[in-house]
Amino acid sequence: MSVLLEAKNVSKHFGGLKAVNDVSMNINKGEIFGIIGPNGAGKTTFFNVCSGIYAPTSGGIALEGKDISGFAPEKIARLGMARTFQNIQLFKYMTVLENVKIGFHIKTKTKMFDALLKTKKYREDEKLADEKGMQLLEYLGLEKLAATRAGNLAYGMQRKVEIARALATDPHILLLDEPAAGMNPNETVSLSEFIKKINGDGYTVAVIEHDMKFVMRTCHRIMVLNFGEKICEGTPETVQQDKLVNEAYFGEGRIARGEVMADGNA
Repeated sequence: MSVLLEAKNVSKHFGGLKAVNDVSMNINKGEIFGIIGPNGAGKTTFFNVCSGIYAPTSGGIALEGKDISGFAPEKIARLGMARTFQNIQLFKYMTVLENVKIGFHIKTKTKMFDALLKTKKYREDEKLADEKGMQLLEYLGLEKLAATRAGNLAYGMQRKVEIARALATDPHILLLDEPAAGMNPNETVSLSEFIKKINGDGYTVAVIEHDMKFVMRTCHRIMVLNFGEKICEGTPETVQQDKLVNEAYFGEGRIARGEVMADGNA
């Protein structure tokens, strides 16, 4: 497998706080990679460094072998990385199709001048975004919701629409920050199958999540952070059996096979 996203000894410090400290990671093309850890472990900060929201204090990030350390988020997005956030960022008064079309605009050549005057270029780009938006919704099984306001959808469905918008950027890798947060068990299972479907069709996915059943069910490999440092990386089975991981979550407790932190309070 070829490495798609690589972190090389990445640190991010805020004054004296070492939010992320000397973390290295490889995500291979075609896998679902999970990042877990107790509250305050540095997971979202690490994602923010990978996606350009924060520049690393030291170390570097490479996307398909290209050093992207310190690049602006929009530049990283154009290079092939899409990102969702813990809090849903949909435009709730716009339709599902309109939300998804926003993702396509990163690839269009329309300028503000074209949009204001509705030039031929603008009309052509809008038509293309409509067509591609519907194709993407059909691929994801969301086409019947195209004309529905995003704010009227159930929470779990809003998450799927947010992922669809991210896919509209045609990413090489998709970063999902706590996609199952706030979902009921049925929605969580549905989301897991949704992510496995897009991964099976060639999308590489990295996911931060507190729901351990979701992570163990969904991910091929998992990295565990604690106090900003990597303490374990491996298959779900390896992580479940790791002593440092168990101590990080439960002191001297354990992560039981098949009953991995069922309450999701990581």
